[in-house]
Amino acid sequence: MVICISIQGGQVGGGWGRAHDVAVVEVAENGEIQRWEEYNVRWDELHDQGGEGSHHARIAKFLMDHGVQRVITGHMGPGMQHMLDKMNISVVVDVSGNVRDIAAQYAR
Repeated sequence: MVICISIQGGQVGGGWGRAHDVAVVEVAENGEIQRWEEYNVRWDELHDQGGEGSHHARIAKFLMDHGVQRVITGHMGPGMQHMLDKMNISVVVDVSGNVRDIAAQYAR
């Protein structure tokens, strides 16, 4: 499973649409991390740039380009949740803790 997690200092954190950094993690069914890549997406800085809908489109493209199947974050607005539901990407919110532990936990 490919998971994308909003990260702050090694912890799951912050709001999804304003994340500065995310981790894209490929996790085996047994919870073993097979691939771990961190990206400086700067969605916090880019949030209000561009026309209506451009921010959601930017995030959707990133997720599609990386084959993401699940998103884990501290918070996500309803508009973004709706978009990810339409993309068949499962969403887990209100999560906190060590990002590597959380990745393994939610891979199952």
